[in-house]
Amino acid sequence: MTQKILILDFGSQYTQLIGRAVREANVFCEIIPFNKEIEFTPELKGVILSGSPFSVNEQNAPSVDVKLIAAKVPVLGICYGAQLTAKLYGGVVEKSDKREYGRAKLQIKDNHELLKEVKDDSDVWMSHSDTIVKLPENFSLSATTHSIPVAAFKYENENVKLFGLQFHPEVYHSAEGKKIIKNFLLNVCGCAQDWTSAHFINETVDAIKETIGDKKVIMALSGGVDSTVAATLIHKAIGKNLYGIFVDNGVLRKDEFQQVLDSCNSIGLNIKGVDAKDHFYTKLAGKVSPEEKRKIIGKCFIEIFDEEAHKIEGIEFLGQGTIYPDVIESMSVHGPSQTIKSHHNVGGLPDYMKLKLVEPLRSLFKDEVRKVGAELGLPAALLNRHPFPGPGLAIRILGEVTEEKVQLLQQADAIYTKALLKFDLYATVWQAGAILLPVKSVGVMGDERTYEFTVALRAVTSVDGMTADWAHLPYEFLAYVSNEIINNVKGINRVVYDISSKPPATIEWE
Repeated sequence: MTQKILILDFGSQYTQLIGRAVREANVFCEIIPFNKEIEFTPELKGVILSGSPFSVNEQNAPSVDVKLIAAKVPVLGICYGAQLTAKLYGGVVEKSDKREYGRAKLQIKDNHELLKEVKDDSDVWMSHSDTIVKLPENFSLSATTHSIPVAAFKYENENVKLFGLQFHPEVYHSAEGKKIIKNFLLNVCGCAQDWTSAHFINETVDAIKETIGDKKVIMALSGGVDSTVAATLIHKAIGKNLYGIFVDNGVLRKDEFQQVLDSCNSIGLNIKGVDAKDHFYTKLAGKVSPEEKRKIIGKCFIEIFDEEAHKIEGIEFLGQGTIYPDVIESMSVHGPSQTIKSHHNVGGLPDYMKLKLVEPLRSLFKDEVRKVGAELGLPAALLNRHPFPGPGLAIRILGEVTEEKVQLLQQADAIYTKALLKFDLYATVWQAGAILLPVKSVGVMGDERTYEFTVALRAVTSVDGMTADWAHLPYEFLAYVSNEIINNVKGINRVVYDISSKPPATIEWE
């Protein structure tokens, strides 16, 4: 049985980062809404209480029975989790005179097992408007900062392991935050650090074999990291009983259709390519709304995929590349009635297809998917590909999608991507792409005036896509790309660079 840590989510924007920090220490964890019942099985080694946008003093503030949990397993409360713990045990939490946000210096008072080898005066990240002004009885002060009296605490009870931090150790800005989380996992919970890619692969392949046996699985392949790694795991378990379908929807990147087929064939996957470009172009004709374009592409894809599925007898399962952030985003900290977001990879299967789901990556974060892919021997060029939107270039063409516009954008995008690789910049950005704007402007080519389209280049840096900063690409590089596009793509005479961050802008324009 794999040991695990449970993270109770109270709605913090940083909850996924806690999960990532735990996984990086080779310990398995699950994130669940705070109000979901906990199963205290032998493999559960500890519980972490997340932060929250709420105040513990609000009338309907989310709460859990911390005393009950702490009586069974070690508990670490982070920010809201720490404030909730203090209040439930009889401490006092009040509105702070000023909102405490940003860097602070940690002043350590007690180097106990949670703060072992953590340096005094190290940077920590604050993000809260309430503060603990009085600790409960039998709680001891572990650390302060210059601005708050209680930055960390411990419950002095030999039968209970209970700690609280009023800062966020999971964020990058907390210099020794990962060490504190690791101390909790190893020194407090006694975790074995046995959550590795090889361990995951063996467990997953065995589970797929047991679940599927000699039955058949169909799967839509995109050439992306998630679907390829998921397909490889399923293929490792059931071989040729996995049937991959790759649909050319007409809005793929340049030469991508053949490249994906070749790539999948090279690693032994059973894949069929379906050229459906004309069908998609017909349905997209005259449509300019981003949401309408997305829906049309999704509907057309399901129709074609279903048609192909019916050509194969005995299909009982559908493979999907769902990853853990997809699952988390589809849960709500307020219960099932208030789902945050219905993700396209979670529960998006039409009822009429009557297939059971196989989602081997459902418990993994994106960086873990890449590690598993590397362990499986997949090529680095595939594993390190930038994310690409499901609706493809259709949402990078502002306005109506036509075959002519797609070809223009494919050429510009290919030049941009090739240049990023040539200048060793591809790996330094999270995602990059070209956007064809519905704007024409006057230009001069030789002695002729032109009236052609404008392309915007987009490149962002990010950890997980939740927030992103525009990539500060060198002027010399941007000049090179601009010249290459304008000189080689007839129909584009102007190139601009997008310097918007997320938030307030999104990564994609539509």
